[in-house]
Amino acid sequence: MNSPTIQLLVLAGIALFLIIKLKSVLGTREGFEKPPTQASDSLPRNSRPQLEVIEGGPDRDITDHVEEGSDAAKALAAMKKADPSFSVSEFLQGARGAYEMILMAFERGQLDSIVPFLSEDVFEAFSEVVDAREAKGLTVEANFIGVREISLVDAEFDESTRLGEVTVKFVGELNSTVRDRAGDIVEGGKNEVKRQKDIWTFARTMGSDDPNWKLVATGG
Repeated sequence: MNSPTIQLLVLAGIALFLIIKLKSVLGTREGFEKPPTQASDSLPRNSRPQLEVIEGGPDRDITDHVEEGSDAAKALAAMKKADPSFSVSEFLQGARGAYEMILMAFERGQLDSIVPFLSEDVFEAFSEVVDAREAKGLTVEANFIGVREISLVDAEFDESTRLGEVTVKFVGELNSTVRDRAGDIVEGGKNEVKRQKDIWTFARTMGSDDPNWKLVATGG
């Protein structure tokens, strides 16, 4: 054999060796195979999982204060529907300020300043207490310390009259000094802190031009 023939045989042997090694590493394919497709393309449209879209969901402005699905929650939702500007959280912030204002006016006997925020029944009840104190010659010096607790207890809504009522529990702290005609202390003192619990109900016609809530009932 001449030199070119020998070189050709050597190259052919090397090529055959490489083919055998590649088959042992990569394996072989037999017959016709379709190229792989993405899994999503293999699913018919009507067999793909349907994701339910829930519109709305729980109103955190309500469920942060009362149990979801409760009568109170339903009443608050109806109030918000009747008056879209109504916010439970903002109402409670206002109720906190109203509590201090009304409580201090009552303690000091200054009811004229809070007439717009009281129902007639509550105003009459407060007036009777203030008048009785004055008849006995008693005066009250009171200072408000703060609200230690505020929580929404209940809510009701009348669809026919659009009247909404919200009941709130307050735990406040104040110090008060009650003096008689002679100026002697008969109750309390400047260094004595009194913790007071009140359950008040506020009412308003939802959607009306008057933004003020009125105190319509009190309890402890």
